Amino acid sequence: MKNILGKSNQRVLLLGNEAIIRGALEVGVDFVSTYPGTPASEIGDRFNEIVKSQPYIAKNLYFEFSVNEKVALEAGVGASYCGLKTLVAMKNFGLNVCQDALLPFVYTGSKGPTVIVVADDPSCHSSAQSEQNSRPTSYLAHLPTLEPSTPQECKDFIHLGFEISEKFKIPVMLRLTTRVAHQRAIVKLDKLVECKTKGKFIKDKNKFVTMPPRVLGMKEELLEKIEKIRDFSELSPINKISRGQASANLGIITSGVSYLYVVDALEELGLNLPVLKIGMFYPLLKKKIIKFIKPLKKVLIVEELEPWLEKEINVLAKNVNPKLKVFGKNILPITGELSPDIVLKAMAVFSNKKIKPLKENKVLIPKRYPQPCPGCPYWLAFNAVKQAVDTKKVVFGGDIGCYMLAGTPCIALQDYLSCMGSSIGIAHGIKKSSSQKLITFIGDSTFFHAGIPALINTVFNNSSPLIIVMDNQTTAMTGHQPNPGNKIKIEDIVKACGVKNLKVINPVKQKEMVETIKNFIKKDEVSVIISRSPCLFIK
Repeated sequence: MKNILGKSNQRVLLLGNEAIIRGALEVGVDFVSTYPGTPASEIGDRFNEIVKSQPYIAKNLYFEFSVNEKVALEAGVGASYCGLKTLVAMKNFGLNVCQDALLPFVYTGSKGPTVIVVADDPSCHSSAQSEQNSRPTSYLAHLPTLEPSTPQECKDFIHLGFEISEKFKIPVMLRLTTRVAHQRAIVKLDKLVECKTKGKFIKDKNKFVTMPPRVLGMKEELLEKIEKIRDFSELSPINKISRGQASANLGIITSGVSYLYVVDALEELGLNLPVLKIGMFYPLLKKKIIKFIKPLKKVLIVEELEPWLEKEINVLAKNVNPKLKVFGKNILPITGELSPDIVLKAMAVFSNKKIKPLKENKVLIPKRYPQPCPGCPYWLAFNAVKQAVDTKKVVFGGDIGCYMLAGTPCIALQDYLSCMGSSIGIAHGIKKSSSQKLITFIGDSTFFHAGIPALINTVFNNSSPLIIVMDNQTTAMTGHQPNPGNKIKIEDIVKACGVKNLKVINPVKQKEMVETIKNFIKKDEVSVIISRSPCLFIK
């Protein structure tokens, strides 16, 4: 944290996520909300530390861990409507959760400049749901989107994001990937700016109320903004041509961390090809791309996951350079993150260069599965389940959190896994569609995030799963952030939802836990066991 709060003109070593924070502090951010999710977790963690331990720097800054990403964005929308500089941070799946709030926000526009930081996770290093690419949301929502490559760009692009948002009265997305968020590099610091104390909401139904027919006028205004931002992007230095001559036969277009792999590969191959680095993914500039590809015979598009840039450039090429050969996902993978080696091999094919085969030292490493920490109370809960039921005759539901590890062979108590809070919703569907016994697990933070509506639906529609809430009193998997369980008792919410069969048990009481599971799984109505024992790291 010391480096984040360094003096102006200092050069310090920062993570990409930490550079995001520094950039926000340099523009005088007033309001920050987030729900923890890796690879974006450090953004909330460090802001939380700064607000708590450095009041002289952030005396007027408001920060919160929200109950989920939709609520985090809605809180941010409220702050923006009051004229405050606002930052909302989340991982890629959080962007799905907040879409209902996001699209109307882009229509109304921001009063206070607002940046939404979204961290994608190619190769699913810390994601169990899907290898989601958040870039298509830019098209869906007409949301201006910036893509930094380095920690320095993370800081600089935050400045630019707030500038664009303030100039055009529109929220801006800053899209990171794991290798950008968790990359560490030297960053030059600028001056910290003091934030406001309070804003003010000024009534304006024409701006803030998305009711027909006004909402259609809002869309027209939004599309006009997007074209103005496209013109702005054409002149912005974040979209730059570097290295070789523009008159070369070969050229490369890239964005995000892929740009760094391209630079490494060019040096390795001894090539001096022109590279167009795209810093603003949406709205995509056209004039500079057309000028870049017009003299080329071949162009290589280097981007992670789905070929969104490649599709756009193919359309442009048909009009200005029909003979241009566009290379991309025909020589690069469409799944998994890119790497220097992958890009090097693709660029060797693209440029007809030979490379020496890499020497691989094959080392046989015993296969190890991840598992809960030694002494974790989850072991006790899982053990009680195995003692209480025939695991071959019961369906087991999983959810997002440390207890996902029940899906590994060493525990083997997970038959489905989808998204936050879905364990209960899917359990209800299975119980209504079959006569099988079912036990589903959900964590305390996940319960507050997205489990409550599913529980209400389960009770309302007379379903009968056994739900075990794994209450370790923290948001453990993403770094032990607090959750509402510190103030609101889960059992009070469960009772209020109409659940009659409810018991709170410390899983160390194995006999009581086993007997309760045996009893509750026979019930013809929903039952809830709250397995409460603190995570070892907060005990």
